[in-house]
Amino acid sequence: MKTDASVRPQTLKKPRAMKAIRLQEPKQFEHVEIDDPGQPGPGQALVRTHRMGICGTDISGYLGKMPFFSYPRIPGHELGVEVVAVGEGVTKVKPGDRCSVEPYMNCGECYPCRKGNSNCCETLNVIGVMVDGGLCERFMIRSEKLHPSEKLSMEQLALVETLAIGCHANDRGNPQQGDHALIIGAGPIGLATLEFARLTGASITVMDINPERLEFCRRTYNIDHTIQFKGDGSEIGQAMDITGGDRYTVVTDATGSNKSMSSAFSFVAHTGSLVYVGITTQDVTFLHPTLHKPEITLKASRNALPADFGRIIGLIEDGTINTGPWITHRTSFDDVVGDFEKLTKPETGVIKAVIEVAG
Repeated sequence: MKTDASVRPQTLKKPRAMKAIRLQEPKQFEHVEIDDPGQPGPGQALVRTHRMGICGTDISGYLGKMPFFSYPRIPGHELGVEVVAVGEGVTKVKPGDRCSVEPYMNCGECYPCRKGNSNCCETLNVIGVMVDGGLCERFMIRSEKLHPSEKLSMEQLALVETLAIGCHANDRGNPQQGDHALIIGAGPIGLATLEFARLTGASITVMDINPERLEFCRRTYNIDHTIQFKGDGSEIGQAMDITGGDRYTVVTDATGSNKSMSSAFSFVAHTGSLVYVGITTQDVTFLHPTLHKPEITLKASRNALPADFGRIIGLIEDGTINTGPWITHRTSFDDVVGDFEKLTKPETGVIKAVIEVAG
């Protein structure tokens, strides 16, 4: 008896595998192979990762100190990507476009989304943090989360998300021309905040524990006022001297240190604002009169808004923001597992490290 070929069991093709790097648990990276994402559906884009920036979230996730990070996880949310294919109905981008990625996957329906605050959606998933990200060859993403540029390099595009965090933090504090503004912490997020604070006309002071980072601020941004934090109480006196005794209208703490965040009230002027953009898993404590007596406004700053990405791309394209000094270290996809530990060390002198995922 002959078997009808039409009913013969079909051999299913195994999905093509691609390379990725997964953080299995804190301090344990592994090279893995995962299934290729296939072809994009309606509203989706398939993208190839070219560059990934390493940020404080990635480092905190590696160290097990990031409250929103889950394991195992393919990291990567600061990304410069190339569009490979697009699904039905996609008009914002096309194959071949170079893009920055807005990594905040919001629902579009909850209260903050309806109010235009997609950065703090009630069910937000940030790629590379709560869901898998871009430290792989290719991945699928909603096309509206791509921000194209014909002028920027992949490395510049990978820096846009970091800058967007600082842009939003600065907007939350909203310093004005003539105000005294203090940025505590001169890591990438503090520097990103500085990029936008300097455009307001405010008089800026930067405080950090690391003298080399303060020198970077003086040399790169012509910041006249810097304070090296030593923990001996001298910082308050320096702040009073700089501000003529008034303290700071806006203080932005970008350290992620609960001790720094707790003590930052000391630098805020009466009726001033304190913005937390750094994240900690530890308790932040203060005496209520410290907040109440000077009528301080306390704000959090989380992620960024879609419009920030387009604004930043334009500012880099027209030369208002120079990304040249930012990237101090580079590593490759093949070498990053071995290199990552040293990139977490302040003594390495890292401002921003970038992974070359593809050529």
